[in-house]
Amino acid sequence: MKKRVVLLLTSLFLWVSSIFAQDVPVGVVTAFKKGNSQELNGYLGDKVDLIIHNRTTNADKRTAEGAMANFFAENKVSSFNVNHEGKRDESSFIIGTLGTANGNFRVNCFFRKVQNKYVIHQIRIDKTNE
Repeated sequence: MKKRVVLLLTSLFLWVSSIFAQDVPVGVVTAFKKGNSQELNGYLGDKVDLIIHNRTTNADKRTAEGAMANFFAENKVSSFNVNHEGKRDESSFIIGTLGTANGNFRVNCFFRKVQNKYVIHQIRIDKTNE
């Protein structure tokens, strides 16, 4: 019986640790799945590099949210799947496929750690040929 309790507590501790150690906020993936720029806004840094259809903009948080709202309005989101994610030092990234009514897009989202929290500093969205 004691072994089960110890095993259960150890498993619980590891599970809680893994949740709090996430480098890519789960809300970012949820925001892309919903096509919700307001939800995404909570994860944007003060300055964000947006590269949408090879047009680059260095935007503040409000302008970036507006640009993403326009993108989501023009491209009704049907799905978002994370294909790859990684971390190095104080930064992390996700690469995913955004399914829309106008086809699929490759999304690269780069994060940097600011005050013990990962925020988006670059979003790149390119049309794929799939």
